[in-house]
Amino acid sequence: MKKESNYTIKQISSVKTYIVRHPVLREGRPIEDCAFDNDDLETTLHFGLYTNNDLVGVATFLLNNNQLFSETNQYQLRGMGVLKSHQGFGFGDSLLQYGEQQIKLKDGALIWFNAREIAIGFYEKNNYQTIGDSFEIKGVGKHYVMYKKL
Repeated sequence: MKKESNYTIKQISSVKTYIVRHPVLREGRPIEDCAFDNDDLETTLHFGLYTNNDLVGVATFLLNNNQLFSETNQYQLRGMGVLKSHQGFGFGDSLLQYGEQQIKLKDGALIWFNAREIAIGFYEKNNYQTIGDSFEIKGVGKHYVMYKKL
């Protein structure tokens, strides 16, 4: 994997995430499907990774506790994606690590999410673990709950 160093990451609005969410996570579906519950809460954080002033990666972190974990102040990762043309350069790793740093600054104790089956290896490489059995999300496919204690 070639590591690309010419990028910036900054907080963005929920609507800006659609530029990446739509082609990566909701391809062939209406743009409205890119709007997620609680996207616009004050506690929800959206980060965008830019290269050459183009938004190529996004991740959303939602203050949301999962009963599988005892920690308080949990964040759920949602809508993470990097445009296909920019995958394989380490942008996903950089975006995830940046988000983890920002959650630590907010005293977040744990990040959890529902990972697509095809993304398990990516998250395991970033020290996330699965818990429980796989489950199906209608119209999206097989998922696993993954987490990392911060």
